[in-house]
Amino acid sequence: MDDPTDATHPAGHRPGTRLRIAVLGAGSIGCHLGGLLASVADVTLIGRPAAMDELRTHGLTLTGGGRATVTVPAARLHLATAPDAVEGADLVLVTVKSAATAEAAASVADRLGPRTAVVSFQNGLHNPAAIRAAVGDRPVIAGMVPYNVLQTGPGVFHQGSGGALMTDDQPAGAPLAAAARAAGLALEQRADMREVQHGKLLMNLNNAVNALSGLPLREELGHRAYRRCLALCQREALAAMRADGVRPARLGALPTALLPHLLALPDGIFRRLAAATLQVDAEARSSTWEDLRRGRRTEIDSLQGEVVAMAARHGLPAPANTRLIELVRAAEAAGPERLPALGGAELLAELTAAAAHRHQTP
Repeated sequence: MDDPTDATHPAGHRPGTRLRIAVLGAGSIGCHLGGLLASVADVTLIGRPAAMDELRTHGLTLTGGGRATVTVPAARLHLATAPDAVEGADLVLVTVKSAATAEAAASVADRLGPRTAVVSFQNGLHNPAAIRAAVGDRPVIAGMVPYNVLQTGPGVFHQGSGGALMTDDQPAGAPLAAAARAAGLALEQRADMREVQHGKLLMNLNNAVNALSGLPLREELGHRAYRRCLALCQREALAAMRADGVRPARLGALPTALLPHLLALPDGIFRRLAAATLQVDAEARSSTWEDLRRGRRTEIDSLQGEVVAMAARHGLPAPANTRLIELVRAAEAAGPERLPALGGAELLAELTAAAAHRHQTP
């Protein structure tokens, strides 16, 4: 097994000692990554007081992902609620929601070592830039988490789908790559993270569809009407990306340009051609659904909102993505006790009506 202490270390890290990692924003993704890395590194989880109290009581349990259940007893967890807990860290993994990135980065900027590397494992396209603006010349690494993680109980986090983590291939990311391998986490260092982030955005456009359906991911993706909703969003996104000069990275079996065509196929054909797409377990749901269920503001502005903004820069329409933003905002306002459960035909009618209205408006 690779030893993370043999990698090229950040300045200030002594060879032969365990890597020190702080996770800023320890929610579902942060607890998942931090919990797995805790077997090979000294990890501090920094999160909301209520979330950290839960971990102090129940410890941390990680399920799914094709691996045996991992349990980290409460006594072995390093938990904090204040940003000064990043002091002394070799690496800081940022997993806060995108809207909180600038504030979170600013809160730790003067507590970081001069060469502490900061890694953004977040949705959206602009978080690394927001972090750089706050932390100055410290290394900032763009990262991508391809799979779904859902909190299923007190201190229990379930990985419902697969794939490899991805990060920039800059040297400052080598210690994280070595630690991930030692912990059994697949991680690819890529030279095309801009394209990777756009490719992930295409996949994440399903988050809102899934949340509004009220269904687990596998069941939702098994219905053509919901897939056609996603296809409408992806077509708008691909047009905007072309205008922006970006070719999104291929993250699955098919080229990204073919994804909307695959999604629109009848259910039986889709299941035969996209078996890998449906390799999510019965518990998997989108982070947008989880946010609505917990009464939290969603990341819709960093998902459909990115497409709408990109399209607007080039004078392109994005009515399906715009309507989904409106529907998710309405669900946020309604509260967790009134979570939406729109049928596939109903949601598709909403999006196609928005597109028709856009074409009729001079």
